[in-house]
Amino acid sequence: MARVLVASDAPSVRRELASVIEGADVEVAEAVSGPDVVRMVLEDPPDLVVVDMQMGNMGGMAVCLELRLEESYLDVPHVPVLMLLDRRPDVFLARRSGAEGWLVKPLDPLRVRRATRALLDGGSYYDESYQPVPVLVGSQRPPLPGTSGG
Repeated sequence: MARVLVASDAPSVRRELASVIEGADVEVAEAVSGPDVVRMVLEDPPDLVVVDMQMGNMGGMAVCLELRLEESYLDVPHVPVLMLLDRRPDVFLARRSGAEGWLVKPLDPLRVRRATRALLDGGSYYDESYQPVPVLVGSQRPPLPGTSGG
């Protein structure tokens, strides 16, 4: 059975995530602060940590960096981290922290399940929703249907 640690200082976020992730093959534990996450991972490492970017005095980025630091000391095995981002620009921070995946809020059950499954299976998950749409101009623009394009 996989063990997932869900961390957020917002009870509604923890409840929402637990209800989506928990199942016959997944057990969910909860943490309300960054220091709690680090302590719980050091005591009994879960298979995955899902952490909210904005959390009290130690948010998702700090938690992920601290876990990677502890891992480098060989104090804890590698634990994948799925970060919950408040806005698209936070992707930069998630990348820099060493997270294996991220989701941009608002969350939906399908993306949460896909992301947790991908990370539990040893992969990664990079949420591409809310990405800017590229704008093609001039010669980059494809020809309109039914035209010769030239």
